Amino acid sequence: MDIKTASALRRLRLVSTPEAVSFLLLLVCSVLKRTTDFNAVPVMGAVHGLLFVLYVLFWADAWNRTKWSFGTAALYFVLSVLPTGGFFADRRLLREAEDAVLAARAGKEGVVGA
Repeated sequence: MDIKTASALRRLRLVSTPEAVSFLLLLVCSVLKRTTDFNAVPVMGAVHGLLFVLYVLFWADAWNRTKWSFGTAALYFVLSVLPTGGFFADRRLLREAEDAVLAARAGKEGVVGA
């Protein structure tokens, strides 16, 4: 894995958890808006919208660089629209990056079948 691909995956990982947290906070704010006088939906909506746009941009860049299959790319996109999906995306992306590092090390050392 080259440095640009690793950077694309890292950027996607860095935005996936905050995007998931902002989604959950937006849901809480929506409930509070309807049950109390507290209305933070405009602020949380803007924050979540910005993080979602960043996630989609970083997702497209990662898909382009990693050459994921359509199914893998679709999975990461679907995870972005589920309330806790960003947490799962972060874990999968971390595992994918670790596997790529291990494969690169094995290839450097000439280990066959790693």
